[in-house]
Amino acid sequence: MIIFQWLNRQLLKMEWLYNLVTLLVEKVFGMDIRSRLGGSIHFFIYDVIKIFILLSVLIFMISYLQSYFPPERTKRILGRFNGLSANILGALLGTVTPFCSCSSIPLFIGFTSAGLPIGVTFSFLISSPLVDLASVLLLASIFNWRIAISYVIVGVVLAVVGGTIISRMGLEKYVEPFVFGNKVLDLEQGALTVGDRVEYSKDQVLSIIKKVWIYILVGVGIGAAIHNWIPESIITAVLGQDKWYSVLIATIVGVPMYADIFGTLPIAEALVSRGVGLGTALSFMMGVTALSLPSMIMLKKVVKMKLLGIFVGIVTIGIIIIGYIFNVFGYLLM
Repeated sequence: MIIFQWLNRQLLKMEWLYNLVTLLVEKVFGMDIRSRLGGSIHFFIYDVIKIFILLSVLIFMISYLQSYFPPERTKRILGRFNGLSANILGALLGTVTPFCSCSSIPLFIGFTSAGLPIGVTFSFLISSPLVDLASVLLLASIFNWRIAISYVIVGVVLAVVGGTIISRMGLEKYVEPFVFGNKVLDLEQGALTVGDRVEYSKDQVLSIIKKVWIYILVGVGIGAAIHNWIPESIITAVLGQDKWYSVLIATIVGVPMYADIFGTLPIAEALVSRGVGLGTALSFMMGVTALSLPSMIMLKKVVKMKLLGIFVGIVTIGIIIIGYIFNVFGYLLM
């Protein structure tokens, strides 16, 4: 237990990095980290480096694992299941794909074209941007393991429930016809060497970092401002735990935005530290990642308005319910 706690502090929370950045800010920059400016600079440098280190290592590991499951093989595995078990598998598949909502849509098209039920593909589409292994470890590094695991559970449940509802409603006719007519080649994967898998994993790290780095910098910057410059009284007056409407506001504000989950985590961290309910902060994070406006515009190209509206409605209601649950019971996880 003591060894696990030490590893958790040093590998996930990176206390060694926190101490190094403290020395940098205080000894080199000559600033007190308890001051607004010093605290903001410390928050920014520490969080940016920590997120990039964790993200690079985790994406490499996940991508190496994914190299054993190309789309053709994944399609065959999913095709063996049906009903609730297929939705669960689709949601779990989404947890091992480190994609933002926009990046998930091409895979959604591919799975639908391959003949998988739309309920399964929507379960994947919900869970993929919302929950992945990298975000779980980042949540654990920012909060704790109880919160990280609880977030994964509710995210997967939302994906399964959402996909099941869409499947039961028989909404296939609201998918644009060209999606079903878009033939997908079913090619066997050639034998990959360890070197090939390592190269693939390195390419994935670079590709994803290139896509998300700006959102990480912006997200950490906003988090630093919230953490050190915006008075707690102002934040709690709008989003405080005693405000019944805080979850609604956080979800609605998050939907039009576009950022990766890695960019929203520092904002959630700063909000919670300033007195905002855990559920409110997570609702904002989930709204940004699962229902971003650009991804909805892309999805509108492949599904008709009725299906898009049902999808957005199911996910929004689910996020709001999850937010209130975390606000009520979040103290048990802190």
